[in-house]
Amino acid sequence: MQKIEFADSPQSTIGVEWEIALVNRENADLCSVAEKVLDKLKEDAGIPADQEHPTIKPELLMNTVEVVTGVHRTVADAADELRANVRRLREVTDPMGVDLYCAGSHPFAAPTSQPVTDKERYANLIDRTQWWGRQMVIYGIHVHVGLDDREKALPITDGLINYQPHFQALSASSPYWGGEDTGYASQRALMFQQLPTAGIPFHFDSWSEYEAYVADMLHTGVIDDISEIRWDVRPVNRLGTVEMRICDGMSSLEDISAITALTQCLVHDMSLSLEAGYKIPVMPAWHRVENKWRAARYGLDAIIILNAQGDEMLVTDHLRNEVKRLTPVAEQLGCRDELQGIIRLIERGAGYQIQRQIFATTGGDFKAVVKDNVAQMNAV
Repeated sequence: MQKIEFADSPQSTIGVEWEIALVNRENADLCSVAEKVLDKLKEDAGIPADQEHPTIKPELLMNTVEVVTGVHRTVADAADELRANVRRLREVTDPMGVDLYCAGSHPFAAPTSQPVTDKERYANLIDRTQWWGRQMVIYGIHVHVGLDDREKALPITDGLINYQPHFQALSASSPYWGGEDTGYASQRALMFQQLPTAGIPFHFDSWSEYEAYVADMLHTGVIDDISEIRWDVRPVNRLGTVEMRICDGMSSLEDISAITALTQCLVHDMSLSLEAGYKIPVMPAWHRVENKWRAARYGLDAIIILNAQGDEMLVTDHLRNEVKRLTPVAEQLGCRDELQGIIRLIERGAGYQIQRQIFATTGGDFKAVVKDNVAQMNAV
């Protein structure tokens, strides 16, 4: 049996990871200069070349960096750190003629021509997954929420998956792929799940069942490390968190704060329910799969399945109800205004909708789509 210890973590603390693409200012295409950017950041900070920057890190592709926060109690504090880190990043990229961009995908870049970061684990991933692995020109937002008890991790993983279509619809920002409109709000959602161990997590009745699963994955060589389980929501034992990884990339810090607040409030509310002796409902597996597909296809227009009985509702209507229900929790956590950002996002429109509007009004100009996104990043 693979024994998996779960680190101590203060309940409902948060951390955020923001995957950001690097684009050429002149032609709006992706540019693979992450290594140069990271070297300069480390040089400026006095960090040895053989060490990673603590808050700005490499990713799978050389056109990508990941901005991460430390542990925070409030969404506002996490957003402040993201803002500071992005501004520090821009101090390096601006003189290079490189802009920052974040959506679920780049609208016209050729997926298979993007160089991979020179790390063994990335090389092994591409070697194993081949064509699918070379398609992973995708960007996301990950939110960690601390749990004070290991026994909460798997039920809350199930609970957040019940909200998969909500997070997917709100963040959907990848309608275009290689210069073509896919007809989906989130191409990223369906692309990423092609990797082994990615996609919707399995349901486990106990931590020991989860340990047995991980042991099987290691024994059969599916993974070499537990971090290679890349589910849309997953427990992260070394941090003592549950990690929500559903979302497409987003360029607005206000929107990221709204998503973070919704995640924090849901986890805190579920934690209180578990402490009170209640159980988190587990959606049937086929409902989980269908909800993900509907949100990826239709975005904010998705009609989602709410429960095992098959009751349905427009995702935006259910989101409005949930924001109202969770407002007292948000007040307790100090993120009431950030949670209301969910309503503002719905009323303004999601990323995929804005991209299509710009594409239509500019006569089919993908560069204009990228530049609008860059302008949002520049406002951070």
